[in-house]
Amino acid sequence: MLRLILGLCAAVLFAGSASAQSYPSRPIRLVVGYTPGGGNDLIARIVAARLQEKLGQPVVVDNKPGAQSIVAAELVAKAAPDGYTLLVAPSGPLTINPAVYAKLPYDPVRDFVPVSLLAEFPLLLAVGAEQPIKSVRELVDYGRAHPQLANYASSATPFQLAAELFNQRTGSKFQHIPYRGSGDAVQAVMAGQVLMTVADSGPMAGPIKAGKVRPLALTATRRNPTFPDVPTMAEAGIADMDISLWTGIVAPAGTPPEIVALLQKAIAETIALPEVRTAFDGIAVEPRSTTSDEYRALIARDAARWKAVAATANIKVE
Repeated sequence: MLRLILGLCAAVLFAGSASAQSYPSRPIRLVVGYTPGGGNDLIARIVAARLQEKLGQPVVVDNKPGAQSIVAAELVAKAAPDGYTLLVAPSGPLTINPAVYAKLPYDPVRDFVPVSLLAEFPLLLAVGAEQPIKSVRELVDYGRAHPQLANYASSATPFQLAAELFNQRTGSKFQHIPYRGSGDAVQAVMAGQVLMTVADSGPMAGPIKAGKVRPLALTATRRNPTFPDVPTMAEAGIADMDISLWTGIVAPAGTPPEIVALLQKAIAETIALPEVRTAFDGIAVEPRSTTSDEYRALIARDAARWKAVAATANIKVE
């Protein structure tokens, strides 16, 4: 019996090793928990186009929006740990959802193995170009003078948390209007359906350049070269509003270390490509690759931070 058990274990180990050596042998799916056109979707598509050249297999972006990326995260958490189903994993599902949701159908630490970061990006606070608002102070004053119009579009918990933190810092009472994706939220502001939004820079870049959206401030600690005239929140007079989000790729827990290492190397080479960096510049995100351990440490650090922010702001989602 012992010999049989040892034999079975050896067979499983050999099969796993052989699988890792032949990886990838079929298309790889990048699951994005948001609608097309949002920042994470844009980043995923830029990376996928070049990553497939490195891996020699198609890399397909699969949008699975819903419930603040919970649908996508749960799908990947339960997928086979073979490297063929990966999650485009921004701050939201890994560090912010655990801070605001009492229960989740996945565990950000237990159910995933970090592969690599892809990019970091600031958030932008903006209004429609037709609005009579030119600064953060004017926005705050306008909201107080027109409480029936004081609202904001948000497509995910990180953006809602940032907007609610803005309320806390300014004493404002802007009301939350939910949208399915960042692109939808920006479109709503452009159309005048909502007064303002706090969103990632990706879907903002085009409308800003086209003069359809007016950025008032960004949440980074320093100005972004893509938007050199946009002040930081600190420069606009709003203290303690420094927020930098990120997105990366994680695999289901149990994915062989050899596959994780291969993916990490391919991502690092992809992120270093001049054309990828140029494309990232176009949507105002900063390329950044990491090792699996570096990504894991970042997740742990930001999870602790957002837990404290959510507790202070008393933000909970049932």
